[in-house]
Amino acid sequence: MVASVIEGVALTGIVACVPERRETVEDLAARFGEDAARRIAKATGIEARHLASPHQCTSDLGEAAARRLLHRLGWAADSVDLLVMVTQTHDHILPASGYLLHQRLGLGKGAAVLDLTLGCSGYVHGLWTASAMLKAAGGRRALLVAGDTTSRVLDPDDRSVAPLFGDAATATALATAGEAAPMTFALGSDGTGAPYLAVPGGGLRRPGEPAHLFMDGTQVFAFTLREVPGNIRAVLEHAGWTMGTVDRLVLHQANAQMIRHLAQKLGATPDQTVVGLAGFGNTSSASIPLALASELGESLCDGPLRLVLSGFGVGWSWGSVALTAGPLAICEVMALATSPAESAGLDDQPANGAGAAAISAG
Repeated sequence: MVASVIEGVALTGIVACVPERRETVEDLAARFGEDAARRIAKATGIEARHLASPHQCTSDLGEAAARRLLHRLGWAADSVDLLVMVTQTHDHILPASGYLLHQRLGLGKGAAVLDLTLGCSGYVHGLWTASAMLKAAGGRRALLVAGDTTSRVLDPDDRSVAPLFGDAATATALATAGEAAPMTFALGSDGTGAPYLAVPGGGLRRPGEPAHLFMDGTQVFAFTLREVPGNIRAVLEHAGWTMGTVDRLVLHQANAQMIRHLAQKLGATPDQTVVGLAGFGNTSSASIPLALASELGESLCDGPLRLVLSGFGVGWSWGSVALTAGPLAICEVMALATSPAESAGLDDQPANGAGAAAISAG
């Protein structure tokens, strides 16, 4: 396990962006039957999900979120020293999606860009990577863009995955600050879990097969119970915290029952435990910052909160961080319209942010 403490880097703002289009339990009932749709919603806590249009990619949602974040912070695009993008649903095999965002956001030539291909653990890994790189390089400002359009790799008739996953991307601003409280990380990996949560087709190994997500739910649940509680206890110990001193526990938002079960094992109270997936579903690497923005936006803008964040999934991979965040300049959720004219490709100019509207704001 990698354990580290990063000092002098602070979160200054978070914006989450979801597509405007929504699919509800009623929509699922038309496809899978009323009883099946209601059973799935009751078991998972997921009532609706936002889904990208065929013309939208993760970079489009990430661009909209990053533009709003930069505007609200008053950051000039060329003042950003580092862009880290976390996604496993890239626009192209190459170039990496981070470079598309670099151009579309108008970042400077001196900015470093790094893409991480990770899913549900990706936000914590990205936060660790961006904070460590910013600190080591002596930079001042970094953008962490994390998210996925998982619906683009789902078989819509596969009831084991189609009702679970939604689309979102998030932008988090990081800045060096001498007075910032330390962030304590604990990360782990186990590649034996790779076959149990995967999109086997559509890549270079199996180019002729459909790019559809496969998930062995039993294996995912067993892995989560095996690795995550110990990882969170380790990060609490390294930080010198106890669960009783934590304001909020924000776990990867995959399943409401799983979140509550893990929280109970850790001794967290219902008031400490953030459950914010009812209207969004499992949004992969966006799920933690989306939950922060949708459930804690006002609190994070009003003052500091002691948070434990923990992501876990594909790979297997997992990671937790203990940090103090707030007051933030912005912490909100916005929606992006689904018009194809607002999605940019390799040859397009940067989007102007039209069609974006705030859902919740802090």
